Amino acid sequence: MIKLSISGALGRMGQTVAKASLVEKEFQISSALEHPNHKDLNKDYGILLQVGALGILVSSNKETSVKISDIVIDFSTPENTIEITKICVEYQKPIVIGTTGFTEKEYQEIEFFSKKIPILQSPNMSIGVNVLFYLVEKASVMLKDYFEVEISEIHHSKKKDSPSGTALQLKKIIQKIYKLSESDIVYGREGLVGERPKQQLGIHAIRGGDVVGEHTIYFFSSGERIEISHKATSREIFAKGALIAAKWLLNQSPGLYTMKDVIGIEDVLE
Repeated sequence: MIKLSISGALGRMGQTVAKASLVEKEFQISSALEHPNHKDLNKDYGILLQVGALGILVSSNKETSVKISDIVIDFSTPENTIEITKICVEYQKPIVIGTTGFTEKEYQEIEFFSKKIPILQSPNMSIGVNVLFYLVEKASVMLKDYFEVEISEIHHSKKKDSPSGTALQLKKIIQKIYKLSESDIVYGREGLVGERPKQQLGIHAIRGGDVVGEHTIYFFSSGERIEISHKATSREIFAKGALIAAKWLLNQSPGLYTMKDVIGIEDVLE
């Protein structure tokens, strides 16, 4: 039985991961971590999840939570992720990071920690989205000399970061292949912006309602257009992906991994 600590336990994704893990016979929730000021601290996690008492109280004690667990799945905030990853290093426990919105400095910190423990970080845990990343890589390699590219993403109105972590990963893929500088990236457009330069990547974020997540990459050329889209209709796909990643990560050496490694997708650029 894999003892699982869930960081960000009462967030949308934390709750979804917890419920998915209760269905999986290989996992046992060992701790539920939340912010020290959360209103439901010290309440039974199962009661809060409406699945019946689990005998696990929601806690803010990161050290104890990591210590009693085999692995951590984190869907919280960048600041919290860095703190709990430091503790994972101290106790030599692997961590799956689904949090987004990191600064470049925080990414570097995670990379440093990965020299000491196995870390899997992905802006999107969905198997389908990670296949999307691969397809966009393949398409970009073939179309870079002929097609212009734009990205659009739609999420629920409560999402805090923009663009989404998935959109930023798509940007990273396209930017590398198309050889675009940061000044070539446009986040939405307003006013009299003039003609679209060929060497430009537009990223557009839409927020509203309860949309789980939609991402579309448009490749434009004269007389034709290619669209590659992924639409998530349930958060369960991300939770299932995180649990698959957790089982895989337990058998890995220290290093920084992605869902591409879990799925076994080849690197297009190699």
